Amino acid sequence: MLPIKVAETFYSIQGEGTLAGVPSVFVRLSGCNLRCDWCDTPYASWKPEGEDKYLGAILSDVRRHLAKHVVVTGGEPMIHVGIVELTQKLKELEQHITIETAGTVFEPVTCDLMSVSPKLANSTPARRDGGRWATQHDRLRYQPEILKRLISTYPYQLKFVVRKPEDMTELNSIVKEIGAAKENVLLMPEGIDVGTIYERSHWIVEKCKEFGYRYSPRLHIDIWGNERGR
Repeated sequence: MLPIKVAETFYSIQGEGTLAGVPSVFVRLSGCNLRCDWCDTPYASWKPEGEDKYLGAILSDVRRHLAKHVVVTGGEPMIHVGIVELTQKLKELEQHITIETAGTVFEPVTCDLMSVSPKLANSTPARRDGGRWATQHDRLRYQPEILKRLISTYPYQLKFVVRKPEDMTELNSIVKEIGAAKENVLLMPEGIDVGTIYERSHWIVEKCKEFGYRYSPRLHIDIWGNERGR
């Protein structure tokens, strides 16, 4: 197996989604096919950094911790050659595996929870970096057939990052088009500071009540702010 570029590996709690609060080892792979305007991990997407690691070294990093949950994230982990073998080997360590993905690529990975975050139009970087990524990002960010395949193959959650109430029109359309179960849909506020998340959480909770979705906290922001490796 070729090495995989790893931005960081760390032990923390899951901050988002249905497993929020669960101690987990995070393996953040570096590199992404999207360029979200509000990306909170630019070191794994806009300017990918990290260390090329072979499978044995990655598994050794995971073994150092007592957690039985591992989160493979990015960037976009599904674009990496070796992601299938990596998840197979993590399962041999008897780990519960969550994969955090934008849902633009399908690979036959081993996965206990496919955590899919389809990117809404609010993610398009119209001005960031001179807007040079906007066209590519907009073309790739929503792949309904890939999303349908992911949610029909794996236990899943859909996490939508929302900025404003107007986002709900596009969000509802996606949920309907791909046939996702409402109880598996989570809304979470975009933001990298407690104040922004708090402000947006009030109307987002009301939208969850209106449409039957779930609200997702962002515990890592509440506890550590936007500190890397937390």
